[in-house]
Amino acid sequence: MKNRIPAVAGTFYPASAKDLKNEVSNFFLNVPKTSSTNVAALIVPHAGYVFSGQVAASAYSKLDRNAHYKTIFLIGASHRKYFSGVSTYSIGNYTTPSGEVSINESITAQLMKNNPFIYYDADADQYEHSLEVQLPFLQYWLKNKFLIVPLILGSDDLVLGEKLAEALRPWFNPKNLFVISSDFSHYPDYETANKIDAETAEAIVSNNSKKLRSVCEKTKQPSNNVLTGLCGAAAVQTLLHLTKDDKTVSFEKILYRNSGDVSLGDKKRVVGYWAIAVNRKTEPFHITKEEEKKLLQLSRSSIYAKLTGTSMVQDSNQTGILNEKCGVFVTLKKEGKLRGCIGRFNPPTTLFQTIQEMAVSAATQDTRFNPVTAEELVKIDIEISVLTPLKKIDSIDQFELGKQGIYIKKGYNSGTFLPQVATETGWTKDEFLGHCSRDKAGIGWDGWKQAELYTYEAIIFGERE
Repeated sequence: MKNRIPAVAGTFYPASAKDLKNEVSNFFLNVPKTSSTNVAALIVPHAGYVFSGQVAASAYSKLDRNAHYKTIFLIGASHRKYFSGVSTYSIGNYTTPSGEVSINESITAQLMKNNPFIYYDADADQYEHSLEVQLPFLQYWLKNKFLIVPLILGSDDLVLGEKLAEALRPWFNPKNLFVISSDFSHYPDYETANKIDAETAEAIVSNNSKKLRSVCEKTKQPSNNVLTGLCGAAAVQTLLHLTKDDKTVSFEKILYRNSGDVSLGDKKRVVGYWAIAVNRKTEPFHITKEEEKKLLQLSRSSIYAKLTGTSMVQDSNQTGILNEKCGVFVTLKKEGKLRGCIGRFNPPTTLFQTIQEMAVSAATQDTRFNPVTAEELVKIDIEISVLTPLKKIDSIDQFELGKQGIYIKKGYNSGTFLPQVATETGWTKDEFLGHCSRDKAGIGWDGWKQAELYTYEAIIFGERE
């Protein structure tokens, strides 16, 4: 095994780890904080950082810094060698001045075994910059470790992009991220670049590979000194074949600039840079009235069976939200006052199973109260809160009082307040956090300031409705 030595450290970006970190971090200071957990892919430039670094940072800033990507697929076109097929590095890991990034050996081996057109071409890889320059941005921005699969397309063969897309399709899912490396027009004047690159970007966000091919052929004009309108066209086409007819994704233009926008640039001869994101559309969290009724009946029946020692007859063949794994809290109230509340955030069982366990626990295991008796059950009102997944936040500015619940964690201590606690108490945000920190997590009134904070939303319904 032999790690890949950086080919363009000291030319495209600083060779010193300290200088590289400073330069990359400065790019992120000038982009808005618009992170998302639903980014499927990014189209990012690969020129020297002085020219395209700001555009690249605007793309990577879309990623949630706390995201856990299992594998990041880096896809670019060869600049050094024309060859048939796709090269992937399979003999070691990638290195940059920021450190080592591990290859997903399992996926690269599987790709090469099942697809003869994917192999390692040393000549194509040794001096290629398009994938390497992406890594320092990923290493700086993402807080969790990740594996990569580097893929260099050797030609703009139309069939090659389709074949690679089909080979990669099993991994095009929310667990992974796809980074497509491409600059845009080479080397028209400033005004021509703006026009051509806008047209090319519009073709990309239409998610139409034929339209993009047509635009690229039309914009390649010797009279305007356009060598190419999209140097990574083959890589972008791979993405468009992956997303073809996929109604669950949408394309978003983030930022455009060209080399003429920086002080070192020559407006008579420029290269264009776009940052474009492909976002997964999130389905609205929805529970039907019939499902709400079924969950409430199931909760009451579970408590009754536990308190009376009787058995329940139930149909375990469930569909819809009842068959999904999601967090849930069951709240019991007697004459409007809390009588018990217990729940779980990430249960290993389906909602149908979890709701039974939490209902019984709320009635019998909430240590703040004596267990509910069978006789008083008739006086108990049940309220259920079905939770969205936890989302880690870096600032309380990201927390919406009344809309979101809070989960505070510090070491082995943790505590939570459901969203409705804010409206029931009338507390301010500081009071909400202070009470949760002190009374639920047990880390003091201001303990939340040094703790991990997570938010979530809830669909709340109860028998009183």
